[in-house]
Amino acid sequence: MTQRGRGGARPANRRSGGGRGREAAEETRQPAAPRIDLVAAKARVRAVIEPVVVAAGFDLEDVNLSRAGRRHVLRVLVDADGGISLDDVAVVSREISQALDTAEENQGEVLAGEYQLEVGSPGVDRPLTLPRHWRRNVSRLVAVTVAGRSLTGRVTSADDTCVVLDVDGRSTEIPYAELGPGKVQIEFKRLDEAVFPDEPDEGDEDEDDEDDDEDGEGEDK
Repeated sequence: MTQRGRGGARPANRRSGGGRGREAAEETRQPAAPRIDLVAAKARVRAVIEPVVVAAGFDLEDVNLSRAGRRHVLRVLVDADGGISLDDVAVVSREISQALDTAEENQGEVLAGEYQLEVGSPGVDRPLTLPRHWRRNVSRLVAVTVAGRSLTGRVTSADDTCVVLDVDGRSTEIPYAELGPGKVQIEFKRLDEAVFPDEPDEGDEDEDDEDDDEDGEGEDK
């Protein structure tokens, strides 16, 4: 996850006259994040950054905006076929940051005050809701609701119209219109399938025994 902070926020309003006591203490407090319409601000942010993310070769999966003390936290999730690397995250973080700065210079304020940008990729707990989500999880075990019935199966293929699940050894083609959000299941390797380092057979003798003579005594060296 990459984090970026934006400086240059408007300074907090300060009283003149060099007050003392309670007034002076209030002046030194960290200002809270400006009160803004988070829903509207998130929509503005998405409109600015989505073209940039797509141009960089990624999909914008989610945008979340919240308050944290004196600043806002902007969390952006991006993904791509084959996943994304830390270098990819660094690149798209830089592109998003520059796009927001440019938008504010040309179009006016997008986010009020300071903000912290966090860019990452979706985890396995993210629901599968779009065809690309299913395509990127081919071979994984997923749980999903189909026509009100819960199914657990392995994704064997997915295209723009449907997904094919292997449920108990039987392939089932399901249109996306009939699928609820899918959830990837964490699989742990079965003990009987685990690979352990080779262990010496019980009948193996120590290498020192090879130096024993016929009388069972080793040669002096």
